Amino acid sequence: MSTLQNIRDEIERLSDRRVELWHRLSDGRDPDVATELKELDHTIEALWDEHRRVRATLRFGDRSKIVARARMEERLERAA
Repeated sequence: MSTLQNIRDEIERLSDRRVELWHRLSDGRDPDVATELKELDHTIEALWDEHRRVRATLRFGDRSKIVARARMEERLERAA
């Protein structure tokens, strides 16, 4: 798992690259640039997903432990 700062740094770096590509694309249609932009958008989106996941884990704890605890509480409620 990456740290939040590492993820933010990577997003920032890729966002800067995306700006460069948009400027190149504004000069004229280039299929290679368009393809790279699309891949970059997917990568940035995945990094934001990872950022949200890491932040939630830091705030609330490991997801599998939370689910296990909720299931245990549910079983206890049904037994009562």
